[in-house]
Amino acid sequence: MNNTKKKCVFAGTFDPPTLGHKAMIEDALELFDEVVVAVMVNPVKTPCFTLEQRKEMLALYIGDEPRVRVIEFEGTVAELLKKEDTKIYIRGIRNGVDLDFENANFYASKKLDPELITVYLPCRQELLHISSSMVRNSLKFGTPIDEYVSKEVKEYIEKRQRI
Repeated sequence: MNNTKKKCVFAGTFDPPTLGHKAMIEDALELFDEVVVAVMVNPVKTPCFTLEQRKEMLALYIGDEPRVRVIEFEGTVAELLKKEDTKIYIRGIRNGVDLDFENANFYASKKLDPELITVYLPCRQELLHISSSMVRNSLKFGTPIDEYVSKEVKEYIEKRQRI
């Protein structure tokens, strides 16, 4: 039996983190001993929430779970995996559009790190309609976000109302 600790990375912009992201972390914990949640700094994106706010909102989902660590990272996934000393990259898939997008990123990252292993986890059916952009749009139009984020994250957002 292999007693090595298995670690994966789940990276994203998390602008803001949704119930879908929370479910992905929970599902990853069913498979791995440690989940590194990386809040990525993407120079082509202008997030609505600051890096620190996104990390704070993720912390609301994670609580005191010792097997999850939230970090920030600027660079490629290949660099991130190397830094975290793991080959395993977790991605959530809601639909065929997500699969096409993630496959394109997978092949690009695989060229940078041939040892990379991407694990696609299907989205829970009841969360298929949720996305960070849906939350941001709801905030812009003043419509409820209750079904997209937890109560704690909703309260956090309402206190800071960034959009």
